[in-house]
Amino acid sequence: MSDTRRRVKVYTLNEDRQWDDRGTGHVSSTFVERLKGISLLVRAESDGSLLLESKISPNTAYQKQQDTLIVWSEAENYDLALSFQEKAGCDEIWEKICQVQGKDPALEITQDPIDESEEERFEEMPETSHLVELPVCELTRLEEIADLVTSVLSSPIRREKLALALMSEGYIKKLLQLFQVCEDLDNREGLHHLYEIVRGVLFLNKAALFEVMFSDDCIMDVVGCLEYDPALVQPKRHREFLTKTAKFKEVIPITDSELRQKIHQTYRVQYIQDIILPTPSVFEENFLSTLTSFIFFNKVEIVSMLQEDEKFLTEVFAQLTDEATEDSKRRELVNFFKEFCAFSQTLQPQNRDVFFKTLANLGILPALEIVMGMDDLQVRAAATDIFSYLVEFSPSMVREFVMQEPQQTDDDVLLINVVIKQMICDSDPELGGAVQLMGLLRTLIDPENMLAPTNKTEKTEFLSFFYKYCMHVLTAPLLANTADEKNSKDLAEGSTKINPVCPDNFQTAQLLALILELLTFCVEHHTYHIKTYIMNKDLLRRVLVLMNSKHTFLALCALRFMRRIIGLKDEYYNRYIIKGNLFEPVINALLDNGTRYNLLNSAIIELFEFIKVEDVKSLIAHIVDNFYKTLETIEYVQTFKGLKGRYEQEKDRQTQRLNSRYRRDARSLDEDEEMWFNDDEDDEEGEAVEKTRPEEDFPESYGKYMEAKKEAANGTNGANGKPAAPSPSSAATPNNGSSAKTAALPSTPVVKTGLVGLVDYPDDEDEEDEDEEQSPRKRPRLGS
Repeated sequence: MSDTRRRVKVYTLNEDRQWDDRGTGHVSSTFVERLKGISLLVRAESDGSLLLESKISPNTAYQKQQDTLIVWSEAENYDLALSFQEKAGCDEIWEKICQVQGKDPALEITQDPIDESEEERFEEMPETSHLVELPVCELTRLEEIADLVTSVLSSPIRREKLALALMSEGYIKKLLQLFQVCEDLDNREGLHHLYEIVRGVLFLNKAALFEVMFSDDCIMDVVGCLEYDPALVQPKRHREFLTKTAKFKEVIPITDSELRQKIHQTYRVQYIQDIILPTPSVFEENFLSTLTSFIFFNKVEIVSMLQEDEKFLTEVFAQLTDEATEDSKRRELVNFFKEFCAFSQTLQPQNRDVFFKTLANLGILPALEIVMGMDDLQVRAAATDIFSYLVEFSPSMVREFVMQEPQQTDDDVLLINVVIKQMICDSDPELGGAVQLMGLLRTLIDPENMLAPTNKTEKTEFLSFFYKYCMHVLTAPLLANTADEKNSKDLAEGSTKINPVCPDNFQTAQLLALILELLTFCVEHHTYHIKTYIMNKDLLRRVLVLMNSKHTFLALCALRFMRRIIGLKDEYYNRYIIKGNLFEPVINALLDNGTRYNLLNSAIIELFEFIKVEDVKSLIAHIVDNFYKTLETIEYVQTFKGLKGRYEQEKDRQTQRLNSRYRRDARSLDEDEEMWFNDDEDDEEGEAVEKTRPEEDFPESYGKYMEAKKEAANGTNGANGKPAAPSPSSAATPNNGSSAKTAALPSTPVVKTGLVGLVDYPDDEDEEDEDEEQSPRKRPRLGS
């Protein structure tokens, strides 16, 4: 294309002194009537929108860097840069800027950044003083040169003049020749002066000087000068490290000499900035901003050059996935990709998008699937870091790959299952890797980032896939560590007491806590899928086994899981909890905790407080009917008395409604009566839907209770000719007097049989008498 010369990227410098990419477009210089002057315009190549409109001000200092960059400041703390695709385009725009300002295009900067006082002094200076006069470059003048360099740092205009003088006379290379002479003569005084000179030249913050100093011919001598800090007794050995210790590893030979040189240069300049130069003081913070920009643009260029060399990347992928590749070689290949992805973080989002799509097209995810399953810990750790870059940037891309994997293969080799198994098998006692992987899994299953307009069904399809192929792998350690001592079939029918195998190992407890954290996230965000899974696996019962753990943090994780379920106020969950008597392990944990006022105690109290405040009627009735005798002795909070009060209020309200219903004309059905029959119909429908559940899942006593409830709901008449009011606990405590409305609450599914009369159970009365005879001095565990 003819206009590739004018193709540019627009950058702005943010508050963290990092360059933000504002977009790619084509630059032009035209007269803008509104701005009343020649202006730089950049229009986006994607949609033609205006990315930049900047008037070329006569007083603005423009800088040309690295042949393809033009940098300037438009206001305080607002720096702009144009990065050109081609040098020719940069030269054209630079000439236009210089033409407007009346400057020589051969200069690298068009203006001096002058404050008012400097400007006044500058106007008084004679023409001959426009450049700083440098002393002759000799050993005897090094002290004078050092004093000159350090003296100009406080004055922006003098820094500019010194930079121009150093460039115009080729002074840098002459200084570095003197360094070699001083080192040969072991002239420590001269070497200390050269340290001050080179450090000061770096603080001039000029890209044109950096181009010279960081060239292949000069950079090692620059590093040498910086070894002789006068504050040190012995010089550092930075050159020895860079040439002997630090080895450049080419996983695949790089044939592009320019790319190779750029990689070497970037590593060495980064070393100078991070290791050699001292941390700048408050007054020196901005002295090295151009050095930061130099490294930034170098990294962008390296990523772009590697990305465009498809032959190189294809060969890397081929060796990475080849079974014949030696382990040491594969380790180097994975580390290369890890560093490659780290470099890509310098790119802006739209450029990273292209970068990761290139990697995806070349097969990065299938390659990761292979290397993450290897035994080499270093390879797995590096592969995990690469996977984290991919997930954090584009979880949809990872999900799309996962769902396209051939389903005929074993579930164990699916990428997400490989990740889960690596999380489960983390050998680190602190589970550092497992925590990182859990965070990545959470990102992948988070519906909040599944809202891409391009794929409306992504959420449904991926969650169905995850629960079908991956959830059993994630919950395997949890189910294994909460297994019953014997099969549930061997237990007495209707019994809820199990003999758990509770993990005492701290590392296992940590792992289970991570898994529970992920499952709790699923309860909050997945609704249907996790609900079905919990019911089918009776998962909450297994989780509550962990309330017995000696690790309080694990018991709290189990409690938090139940709290999230109850927090949904879903009657389907509530019926499941009532049917399984799943409050028993929670109340046992409260009783075992005794009088200790700790987090576990507060969390359990908060659970019941929530039920009371939200008035979850079905759970309140269940708790009061089954556990109130145990809980009524807890008086340091009013929670349980409040539950009893709610229960009594609801019972009285339903009794009043029932009595008022029969005082009215039997022929006129009011709204309350309509609701009564509708509730019964809904209850019957609920039973019909859930009738398919296996009979053995439900206690026999609960079936009897439901039969009695069904008889009452269908209008069995008493001696006075009125229907008997159904009671939620009439089977167990016939004198409870519970109201009709309570009976109409959603209930657990039962198997329907022939209708029977409402009966009392003497055995249950005996149990009540026994409870009353027990001493309240020490609260016993439930079911003991």
